[in-house]
Amino acid sequence: MIKPLLPLAALSLSACATTPPPFDGDGDPRVLDPTAQCDAAAAQDMLGTTASSAVGEQLLEASGARTLRWVPPRTAVTMDYRSDRLTVYYDDDLQIERITCG
Repeated sequence: MIKPLLPLAALSLSACATTPPPFDGDGDPRVLDPTAQCDAAAAQDMLGTTASSAVGEQLLEASGARTLRWVPPRTAVTMDYRSDRLTVYYDDDLQIERITCG
């Protein structure tokens, strides 16, 4: 009974894999740019603003980062470093406290 379920399990796990969308020239060129680098200094003027999806878009635009990681208060985060990731820490009132790359 287990053997017929193995292909189904493998198929369901393969659906979890993520791949970047193809770049057709109309989207964000950073999507497939492996040299994309984060510049947190360019986003420091956003300190003290209220965290929101619109602010997140502005942060990505200003920093040149490819991905954004929001860090709520009292939350542990991984220590892996990614040169294309912007990490934004905010407090209980959703006020941005710290902006770093990695």
